Amino acid sequence: MINISDIKMTEYSHGAGCGCKISPKVLDKILEVKETSTAAIFPNLIVGNGERDDAAVVDLGDGTAIISTTDFFMPIVDDPEDFGRIASVNAISDIYAMGGEPLMAIAILGWPIDKLPPEVANAVVSGARKACAEAGIPLAGGHSIDSPEPIFGLAVTGRVSIDQLKKNGGATKDCIFYLTKPIGVGILATAQKRKILKPEHKNIARDSMVVMNKIGAAFAKLPYVKALTDVTGFGILGHLKEMCEASDVKAKIDFDAIPLLGKDVIDYYINQNCYPGGSKRNWASYGHVVGQLTDYQRTILTDPQTSGGLLVAVERTSQNDFELFAQEHGLNLNPIGHFQAPDKQDALIEV
Repeated sequence: MINISDIKMTEYSHGAGCGCKISPKVLDKILEVKETSTAAIFPNLIVGNGERDDAAVVDLGDGTAIISTTDFFMPIVDDPEDFGRIASVNAISDIYAMGGEPLMAIAILGWPIDKLPPEVANAVVSGARKACAEAGIPLAGGHSIDSPEPIFGLAVTGRVSIDQLKKNGGATKDCIFYLTKPIGVGILATAQKRKILKPEHKNIARDSMVVMNKIGAAFAKLPYVKALTDVTGFGILGHLKEMCEASDVKAKIDFDAIPLLGKDVIDYYINQNCYPGGSKRNWASYGHVVGQLTDYQRTILTDPQTSGGLLVAVERTSQNDFELFAQEHGLNLNPIGHFQAPDKQDALIEV
């Protein structure tokens, strides 16, 4: 009889969650189109690779659009059902980050059948079904392969009214920005993988990662919300950089306002040298556009998030309205920075 509770999923993978993502610098090389003359043009494709956004969007011609996305990774927690749930919440988040509502999902499963029994994979899929049920969508199918390490995620289809579509571009110099979830997932996941995570800290990251970003669909209906994205493997700096570049603005971060998964907790593991490998890859990719930081600030701001929060650009004149709206939906939010007019003489992002 297999005791699933004895299985430690993080022992079967070299990376964890969105920390497995290929660095932005390498990804740019992978996605580069070298022969533009042979690249097909699809006029109904509203959002594609060129925008570096959260999902692809196709105009249906009737005022609505289909959103399509996929996300998958290796275990970030030991419990298989939690792994499936987190991976699914993370994938569905891309639909909410575009201001849409999810319609259906199909599963992506890579499984080391010589190392882990199918009962464990069943628990992973069970977690995915729970996440999909919370989002109000079916887990309608999928595809599986035999792979050296466990991999799980979803391909998700959603829809949105085009007039409510939110992208990572659209912020202006008159906007402030917010983050809807605290930072520190990558640091805590690294502590867990190194087996130094204290028992009392076991579920801190998990409890944040399983929270759905449904609020994104509500934010999309607010005219003063100008840009939206979710913060995942590239950390705050990476996703803020994409928002700045897409919006032609620069950003000033109020570092002391950055929410953390318990400052004392995060500081403890930073002092234990729990730096995710993804943090170093992130900094190597975009550190050149960021102003001077302390080592501590860099560790926090490059920390790869899995199923992280939404980064929301809001017109400054509507700050009170936005914060009241968020509070009515269970979120107590404060701005973590503001945008400014671009200046090529200064860094794109400053703290």
